[in-house]
Amino acid sequence: MNTYRPQVGVLALQGDVREHLTALRASGADAFAVRRPAELEDVEGLVIPGGESTTMYKLAIAFDLLEPLRQRLAAGLPAYGSCAGMIMLADRIADGVDGQVTLGGLDITVRRNAFGRQVDSFEAPVVLAPFPDAPFHAVFIRAPWVDEVGRSVEVVGRVGAGAGEGRIVAVRQGAILATAFHPELTGDHRVHALFVEIVRRQLKGKS
Repeated sequence: MNTYRPQVGVLALQGDVREHLTALRASGADAFAVRRPAELEDVEGLVIPGGESTTMYKLAIAFDLLEPLRQRLAAGLPAYGSCAGMIMLADRIADGVDGQVTLGGLDITVRRNAFGRQVDSFEAPVVLAPFPDAPFHAVFIRAPWVDEVGRSVEVVGRVGAGAGEGRIVAVRQGAILATAFHPELTGDHRVHALFVEIVRRQLKGKS
C-alpha cells in the first residue's frame, strides 16, 4: 500500500479553501494553500475550489498565477476542480462572459450556473464510476454542468435524480478530475481520496 503523502496545494483565491485542506489531509495528503507563483513550485497536485469563475480568473491574473498554472497543467500536473474549479479547468465555456479565460486541460464544454442561481442550490445523489455501490450525496451551489466531452474524457458521474437528472457532473481526463458539486462540504472524502491516489500514481509513473 502506498502511504506517501503527496504535496497537494489548494488554490486560495476564493472558495472553500479550509474545507478542501481538511479533506485532503484526511485523505492522505500534505495540503497547503497556494496564492503566489513561488508556492506553486512545490505542489505535486492542485485543487481548484469553487467560487465565482469570472472573479477567479481575474484574481489569477492579478496574482500572476494564470500563466504559471497553465504551464504546470500543460506539463502534466494532476488537478482537481470543484464547481468553479471545473469551469477553470474546462477548455471551453458555453456561456462565459466577454473576455473570460480558463486554465484549460479538460476537453469539455461546460455551462456556467447551469442549474440556476444561488436560490436554486440543491442536493442530489450522484453515482460515481469509481464508487458504484454507494451514491455520493452531492451539494450543488450555482453549479455548472458539462454539455460536451471530448474522446479522451471519461464521464465519471451524472445527477441521479431531481433537477437536471442525467446531466454530466463529474469527469476525468488523465490526471485531471472535476466535479460540478462540492464534496468538501459533505464529510465524505471519497472524491479527495481518489484525487490523492491519482497524484500518487502520477508520481510513481515518473519515478
